[in-house]
Amino acid sequence: MAVEVALLWVQAGLLGSSFTLLAVALHVKDTVRAIAAFAGGSAFLSATFFVLGAPFAAVLELTVGAGLIAVLFLVAITLTGEGHDVGASR
Repeated sequence: MAVEVALLWVQAGLLGSSFTLLAVALHVKDTVRAIAAFAGGSAFLSATFFVLGAPFAAVLELTVGAGLIAVLFLVAITLTGEGHDVGASR
């Protein structure tokens, strides 16, 4: 009984951390920090999948969500030469 309760708290903590970082990614004005928060939220979501017993989904989320998408966003920002602050006037 105690193990199930502890596992439930671990799952809730991981999921809460994931949602918090993904919400931060939506509200941050700095695009590089938003990408870092998105990658962190995706990594916590991957850990949640692993704890829930879905290792294939966890690895897929970690490689695609946290890794590939974040790197593609950073490359796109670097190639376009966009600044860090979205709302700043030039």
